[in-house]
Amino acid sequence: MPENRSTTSRYEPRDLRLGVVRGISYGLFGPPGAFVPQARALGAGLVRAYVYWGQVEPEPGHYTFEAVDALLAQLDGDEEVWITLCSSSPWATRTATDFLPPSPARDIAAYAEFVRRVVRRCAGRVRFWQCDNEPSNTGLLWAGTAEEYVAQLTAMHAAAKQADPDCAVVLGGCGYDVLSGGEGSEPWRFFEHVVAAGRDAYDLFDVHLYGDAALIPAHLAAARRLMASGGPVRPIVAGEYAAPIPFEFPEVGAVLYQELAAAFADAPQTQSTAELAERETRETPERRAMNALYERMAELPPRLQMFMEGCPPELSARRDRINGRQLVMANMQALAEGVRRTVYWNLAPEVSAPVDHRQIMHLMFGKLALMAYQGDDLAIHRPAAGAFALLAERLAGATRVTRVAVGDRPSLRAFEADRGGRGPLLVLWDERDPFDGEDEPPVTVTLPWTAPAVTAVDALGGRPAAELRDGLLRLPVTDTPVFLTA
Repeated sequence: MPENRSTTSRYEPRDLRLGVVRGISYGLFGPPGAFVPQARALGAGLVRAYVYWGQVEPEPGHYTFEAVDALLAQLDGDEEVWITLCSSSPWATRTATDFLPPSPARDIAAYAEFVRRVVRRCAGRVRFWQCDNEPSNTGLLWAGTAEEYVAQLTAMHAAAKQADPDCAVVLGGCGYDVLSGGEGSEPWRFFEHVVAAGRDAYDLFDVHLYGDAALIPAHLAAARRLMASGGPVRPIVAGEYAAPIPFEFPEVGAVLYQELAAAFADAPQTQSTAELAERETRETPERRAMNALYERMAELPPRLQMFMEGCPPELSARRDRINGRQLVMANMQALAEGVRRTVYWNLAPEVSAPVDHRQIMHLMFGKLALMAYQGDDLAIHRPAAGAFALLAERLAGATRVTRVAVGDRPSLRAFEADRGGRGPLLVLWDERDPFDGEDEPPVTVTLPWTAPAVTAVDALGGRPAAELRDGLLRLPVTDTPVFLTA
């Protein structure tokens, strides 16, 4: 059983759903375009988007719901919606900005009224409301203290419940800074205060699961220990996950720290839309550092090159395969640990215009998008979209995922999904190094299979040669997850 499983909660989902994040700026850098139909076509049963205080209330007492209404107009009633409300405002908060980082409200009553207005607008149609995002990532995603975050969380919880008593309030995401820093680190202490002082002001705990999927059980156990240190263990939702990312490879992290330290130091105090546009017009330390990195791309470790635009095609294809594999692995690991909502980062680029790849954030996350634009239409499926759609189809109707023992090889991972009347689903792979593992030969696995037939398809669309005879199934297994169905 997963460690410190949450107590029963009316807000804990009963089914399993895969979701996607639209991005961090819906309707902020351009018109709020359509994306829910595209997510739905991939099999996503949940969509997550960001809404900023300044978008809804650009001036005191003047409310506009263009982005919110554009999102609601795309719903067909079957999908769940998760909105991350960011307190960023040009006039209402201590740090004036329309983008990032959000900061404490100057008037908490004004903030509560903003929350009430937007939640009431969406009552019955938006299930999850989140108070900002990764607040322990101070200076980048929250310009305030843990105490100030709790005050704002408490106000949001009260206002949201008043506007829609059935909604669920999600604690701002517990991210890589907390999980990699570990117990005693500054980000960990930030969340220790939040879960203790804000114990009655949230219903669900959001954990962000970037990087190697093999670490997910340990990360979720850490999150439950963190909650238990200050209050009840709430149900966990995974509001973001994706892999690969550069910093999961130690040799890549070392190179990036050496090459980009000056660019990190030059990060602006705020990232308003105006400031970001102004930085586009000049040669910043970030752009100089990225230019230098690209000039010597051929000398860099292949594990770093694969994240860069214009890298050798074979490295780009390898990154795509890692992406598809880890997408499936992350879901199966998280679902088996009791998580019932996973939300992939992310669906698509923020805007349809060409993206300048000479940005640190693009190097970190740019290739993770499931889709790309064709002109102004979100229409191109990138390779990992196939893995997402295949997983969503195979898990449709599932209510539970359980890890099971298969064979005597310690690195084998196998998970069984309860899909009700749809018949059995078994997902298995051989756990290996994310980059080099595909170069190892397959291992032959023999397992009992009571159904009269079997269909085997892997996460990348391949068809492993499965042989069924006398109730035993033999098939080759690699680091690419295989779906077995009757």
